[in-house]
Amino acid sequence: MIQLRIDDTPVQAEPGETILEAARRAGIRIPTLCFLESLSPRGACRLCLVEIRNWNGRLVPSCATPAQEGLDVVAHSEKLAALRRTILELLFAERNHICAFCVSSGHCELQDLATELGMDHVTFPYRFPALPLDASHPKFGLDHNRCVLCGRCVRACAEVEGAFTWGFSGRGVETLVEPDLGGPWAQSPTCTGCGKCVQACPVGALFEKGKATSEQVKRPEILAEVTERRPRA
Repeated sequence: MIQLRIDDTPVQAEPGETILEAARRAGIRIPTLCFLESLSPRGACRLCLVEIRNWNGRLVPSCATPAQEGLDVVAHSEKLAALRRTILELLFAERNHICAFCVSSGHCELQDLATELGMDHVTFPYRFPALPLDASHPKFGLDHNRCVLCGRCVRACAEVEGAFTWGFSGRGVETLVEPDLGGPWAQSPTCTGCGKCVQACPVGALFEKGKATSEQVKRPEILAEVTERRPRA
């Protein structure tokens, strides 16, 4: 077992575990958004940043940093709380996250994180981009205005379903998640209609048609269940 410290608490990690996995097993909460159990880590959202004291205070994403012997990790501090709130504000300001009009209001991980981290307003100017909504699929919808570019849908489709339908197009603030790199979702030749991408989505970007806001409850843990039940060679 690997011995390290997180918030001055001795923690053990198994070889191959990340700092985030070790913290979770020890009951230490670190906020995440792009991370989802059973999917490969990406470190895209940076909400899980931690500080490594014996790396000259270096900030690293805990979901993608392997636990190492002797690490002295700070997971909660005023500095980290301020950084996480700033990241959340930027996510809200980048697109059109108006909770009162979102299909996932009350069942949204971004909304929950804002409450948890005490973000009650946004200090950055909203961009209010005019992004499209793809309602062509018979069962599901895609609203780019709600997307946080976490990539969970991309990884779920590739790593769990094996369809590789979703991908990123564009650069910077123009980046979009699109099926088969463009075109209506309903015309995708690779989509199996399984809905795993919808369950993986932490916000209201991917949603089920025909369900009211109170019914838009997702089960991202189903991806881990599917992975665990598959036979191993």
